[in-house]
Amino acid sequence: MAFSKQQLQKFADLIKIEISDEKLAEMNIDSVIEWLDKLQKIDTHGVEPLLNPSEHDLPMRDDVVTDGNIRDLVLANTPDNAGVSRGYFAVPKVMDGE
Repeated sequence: MAFSKQQLQKFADLIKIEISDEKLAEMNIDSVIEWLDKLQKIDTHGVEPLLNPSEHDLPMRDDVVTDGNIRDLVLANTPDNAGVSRGYFAVPKVMDGE
């Protein structure tokens, strides 16, 4: 099954890629099509589909409710102490007040 240069260009247009004429001349798309035809002929009846390549279950941790009251520890990591006394991080202004 040989494809013409015009057919290959149309395929490239349909999948929204740009291929130069030199690249089209170099392409050996027929070998790819032959390989895909071989794949289509493989008998897969009775083979279960693989939904996840990782067949083992991932370990789950228990959800534990904690106090979470570590504001002072978190604020100790700030490089600028401007907002620490008020209980927040001070960041540079990112928008004008217009």
